[in-house]
Amino acid sequence: MTSTISFPGLSIGPFEIDPVLVSTPFFTVRWYGAVITLGMILGVIYAAYRAKQSGINLDDVLDCIIFAIPAGIICARLYYLIFDSGKIDSFYDIIAIWEGGLAIYGGIIGGFIAVCIVARVKKINLPAILDCFAPGVMIGQIFGRWGNFFNAEAYGTLDMIEFPFIGVIHTPSFEDDFVLRMVIENSRVGEIAVHPTFLYESVWNLLGLIFIHFRFKHKKFNGEIVLMYFSWYGFGRFFIEGMRGDSLMLGNFRVSQMLALALVIVSIVLLIAGRKHARNKNKISDGYTEQFTEHSEILPESDGGKSNEQE
Repeated sequence: MTSTISFPGLSIGPFEIDPVLVSTPFFTVRWYGAVITLGMILGVIYAAYRAKQSGINLDDVLDCIIFAIPAGIICARLYYLIFDSGKIDSFYDIIAIWEGGLAIYGGIIGGFIAVCIVARVKKINLPAILDCFAPGVMIGQIFGRWGNFFNAEAYGTLDMIEFPFIGVIHTPSFEDDFVLRMVIENSRVGEIAVHPTFLYESVWNLLGLIFIHFRFKHKKFNGEIVLMYFSWYGFGRFFIEGMRGDSLMLGNFRVSQMLALALVIVSIVLLIAGRKHARNKNKISDGYTEQFTEHSEILPESDGGKSNEQE
């Protein structure tokens, strides 16, 4: 289904977007799958680069990736289907990931579990290798959201934003005047003006990736980078999810928004605790160094085992 898309506030478009990249009598390649695959490849390359800097064996990284990618895809699909089971009419609907329907939180959960299992079996430092993978996951998300753009999906409504325990905040002035509004026209939705939430999340992750990239070599403890990723992504997703018109729901709550809030709270608490522990550890280490230095200063100088009296 071809869509016509424009950004009138930015004087961009209209232009047509076809979700199919390549079509042959034997197979079809969609933009959605192509950009997600590209993001995965670049994310793996970055993770391998960070692992080498961190002294982690490349074979260990590849072993984690071999299990994490399929586990992430399967769990991303399961997560989506669990909270949106109304669209399942056949086995085809269950496996048709090329038509969309992958939830990033499910992918993160699946990949995380797979890496934990591999790290335990191979006795790899889990927090250290998670630090290497976290920026790579962000790269995958940066590209993956553009798959939503080509499918003309995962957008937000302009007239409101919703927060848990607070409710809906109406924003009617956005409908005609919001400079970043995206207009979509196709046979499924007609013509609508929306928040380009795919773009918000992609840019938010890009900013987070830049910050984490330069922070990596200054981290105070293993696990700090992955906690920064969870808190950064969760904070942005909490607000972006409140705009979405297609959120997965659990009762009256948006599942991804509540999970984002939990991620932010838990990650910040663990970051504070981790840094406090690292500072205390450094103080103890500095204390031992000072004691050793003071002790060495009062020792007589070595003269090859001979005292002055023997001379």
